[in-house]
Amino acid sequence: MAEEQRQQNTQQEQDINQLLKVRRQKLAALQEAGKDPFQITKYEVTHHSQEIKDGFEALEGKQVSIAGRVMSKRVMGKASFCNVQDLQGDIQVYVARDSIGEEPYADFKKYDVGDIVGVEGEVFKTKTGEISVHAGKVTLLSKSLQILPEKYHGLVNTDIRYRQRYTDLIMNEEVKKTFVMRSQIISSIRRYLDGQGFLEVETPMLVSNAGGAAARPFETHYNALDEDVKLRISLELYLKRLIVGGMERVYEIGRVFRNEGLDARHNPEFTLMELYQAYTDYNGMMDLTENMFRHVAQEVCGTTLIPYQGVEIDLGKPFERITMVEAVKKYAGIDFDEVADTEAAKKLADEKGVHYEERHTKGDIINLFFEEFVEEHLVQPTFVMDHPVEISPLTKRKPDKPEYVERFELFITAREMCNAYSELNDPIDQRERFKAQEAALAAGDEEANTTDEDFMNALEIGMPPTGGIGYGIDRLVMLLTDSPAIRDVLLFPTMKSLDKKPSDHAKAGKKEAGQPAKKSSVSREQAWELLRKYNKESFHLQHALTVEGVMRWYAKELGYAEEEEFWGITGLLHDIDFELYPEEHCKKAPELLREGGVGEDMIYAVCSHGYDICSEEEPKHQMEKVLFAADELTGLIWSCALMRPSRSVMDMEVKSLKKKFKDKKFAAGCSREVITQGAEMLGWELDELFEKTIQAMRSCEADVAEAMEELQSD
Repeated sequence: MAEEQRQQNTQQEQDINQLLKVRRQKLAALQEAGKDPFQITKYEVTHHSQEIKDGFEALEGKQVSIAGRVMSKRVMGKASFCNVQDLQGDIQVYVARDSIGEEPYADFKKYDVGDIVGVEGEVFKTKTGEISVHAGKVTLLSKSLQILPEKYHGLVNTDIRYRQRYTDLIMNEEVKKTFVMRSQIISSIRRYLDGQGFLEVETPMLVSNAGGAAARPFETHYNALDEDVKLRISLELYLKRLIVGGMERVYEIGRVFRNEGLDARHNPEFTLMELYQAYTDYNGMMDLTENMFRHVAQEVCGTTLIPYQGVEIDLGKPFERITMVEAVKKYAGIDFDEVADTEAAKKLADEKGVHYEERHTKGDIINLFFEEFVEEHLVQPTFVMDHPVEISPLTKRKPDKPEYVERFELFITAREMCNAYSELNDPIDQRERFKAQEAALAAGDEEANTTDEDFMNALEIGMPPTGGIGYGIDRLVMLLTDSPAIRDVLLFPTMKSLDKKPSDHAKAGKKEAGQPAKKSSVSREQAWELLRKYNKESFHLQHALTVEGVMRWYAKELGYAEEEEFWGITGLLHDIDFELYPEEHCKKAPELLREGGVGEDMIYAVCSHGYDICSEEEPKHQMEKVLFAADELTGLIWSCALMRPSRSVMDMEVKSLKKKFKDKKFAAGCSREVITQGAEMLGWELDELFEKTIQAMRSCEADVAEAMEELQSD
């Protein structure tokens, strides 16, 4: 089966290479005939496809000029049809030899899908009622030398959608619509704020002190000044300087950069909008935010009822307002107003299994409880107000409760959408907050701020009472376009470079060109029966099925599709000896596998995944490295899933997994060291391993559940 697949892949590759060769030959022939399309510098377009369809009654029988990409073509002797796609959509074009001439028609018949053409012609409606353009002239404007995918949504490796966004935009109309909406959303925000008297400004991206948020900055070097600088993580401190300078209402929409991981909600560079308004507070910011979200939704989507991943979000009704302490009390049953001090808070955390660090105070622990027990419930728009002062170094304290600050975060779909303060304008208090941040930095908090002396000087000159807020534009676009991941709303999301020099581990695991695909010596049915011979506990069987599914997903994801069966069956059998011989795990496996007729290459792979306990042979093949890393990690992910209300990985995010990974008391049997070592073997960051393995488990969760139900019914 694998050999047959390999032969099919080879034949397909040869066919594609031949088609690419033919396209270049066509271009050479055009150039020799003096018809080089790349010599054309401009083309006059009078209408787009949707304009013609919408205005058909006025345009019928009139001349138009359109331009776009040929997406399909039907040649029928003396007359042909093609479909031309432009910014607004697509439209059918009727091309007849008698209308454009014999030689141009002969040229047209040689055009390929993907070529860009200009069409001048008359608007009409076919006998079947389709609005079309009857071409009087067709001009080749650009020759496509590559082949568009025929079944783009059927691609197994969806990575290509993000890496080759240009192809994604061509082939997927919904993707193009998302990014058109993104532009409209940003324009709508600008119009709203301009109408409220705000001024749009620009502030530096390269800064000596990256402050205003809890995040690790990217660092670089300014050659001309011979000075190390950072990429900004926030817009805050410069915009506040402008408030000091008398610019009472300012905002900026711009890129910020945070040296952090990637997941469904996070990209290292993203678009942030921050605004500051003098003579108001966080209550004024709540009113502005609620009105702006409602305005943008109505203007761009035409409604304030927004469908998001199967849930209807109501932006039309008043947003709920609740303090962080009230929210923790509501969802965790603990009233931190009744908790005396840090020692008592830590005791509660121990009782509830909430991981904290030694340096954390009561305020930090309140926030940890909020993240653990509250966030996932905040689906409809909710302002969470009055945060602990420890997690809000730039915020004004509440006069009646100085241990809390006048701050809120807006949550929608269990995600933070914005963060706002009554800004701290007391320079003495601010300096003390910076000192506390520097102490946290010294204690190991890489996201803590340092003192910005120029900003302190500005505060000492005097800043009026001010309300400020930061909006994650990408998350707002995700909401209004019903997009599940941040990569779906970034035209060019951050991706690991394909041409990155591989590590020694990656080199060792890379498949050599021409190397035969690994084949399984037993069928999947035989492997399943062999596994069940030595394993009866449902937990072990479920784990084996999960690892099988994960390995099959990784085989396809990493370009080993022809080895999927080998990867999957190895995953299924990897713990065959664990239930009966836990003390001899991977040592007893060869004997059991040989008795079942399993080949030596699979036996080696099974044993190499436990090399740290039973073998001196470190995993070498990519499959062995993936199994080593994913085996332990799937257990941790499943343990996390069981803690969620859904008891599923479908709604799990990397952020949640990272918290549990750091808490070594949680699922203590899952070795963090092995998981980390596995990521290093693969040459990946932990976040990348986490994200991929969660995706892999999502892909097989339903199949595993179905298989376990069948087992229980037997």
